[in-house]
Amino acid sequence: MGLVPAGPFTMGADGTGEMDERPAHTVTLPAYYLDLSETTNEEYGRCVSAGVCPPHDVRNADANHFGPDSRFRAPRQPISSIPWDAARAYCIWAGKRLPTEAEWEKAARGPDGRRYPWGNEEPTPARGVFSTGVTAEVGSHPQGDGPYGHHDMAGNVWEWLEDIYDPMAYTRPGAPLGIVGSCEEVMASLSQLRAQGKQGFTGSNPIPTECERVLRGGAFNYPPPGLRSSNRVHHPARYHLVMSGVRCARDAR
Repeated sequence: MGLVPAGPFTMGADGTGEMDERPAHTVTLPAYYLDLSETTNEEYGRCVSAGVCPPHDVRNADANHFGPDSRFRAPRQPISSIPWDAARAYCIWAGKRLPTEAEWEKAARGPDGRRYPWGNEEPTPARGVFSTGVTAEVGSHPQGDGPYGHHDMAGNVWEWLEDIYDPMAYTRPGAPLGIVGSCEEVMASLSQLRAQGKQGFTGSNPIPTECERVLRGGAFNYPPPGLRSSNRVHHPARYHLVMSGVRCARDAR
């Protein structure tokens, strides 16, 4: 795991990306640890063998036209095709937890508000796994490491996070501490966005009709612009896409 030190950082972005990335604002967090790499098939497999984690969905790679599933299952490739509750179960079994959305973004951007984990330069194949048809072994693109040494925070797999997806999180009272709204508050905001005809506010996915979970970091099939560290993606927690995996966090004590 890599330490992310306590202190402020800039979360969100103005004048770029989707509306739910705005406004850019200062968030202050205590120190915490975040896994340097995405959880691998080998690591997740130990949780399955222990009878704690469910197996990944072997059908999803084919369902999304990236199959067969075996292309994604080398020991050091990231686990994928798992839902949010399986990602959370793995982290708890490993003595850790899922990171919050604010924790993930700070680890990717550091104190200087960079656009990508490595800086403001555009993505290249040496910096990450994107615009392709399969994942790579974790940590195999060190030129794309983030400010605190974390690997693959742009591309490879999307990473499930603890937080409910809250499109208005950055304007709520808890924003300076990275605290999102409750499910009830989020549902009220989503209803308001629909009533105002603001499809697109939450990105290319439809405005949710339930409390979904956040994923961050882009994936192997994503185009370069979507790899920006402020980009917010959301899906129902039950989804188990071949593009989605996990990395875990732990409090610093």
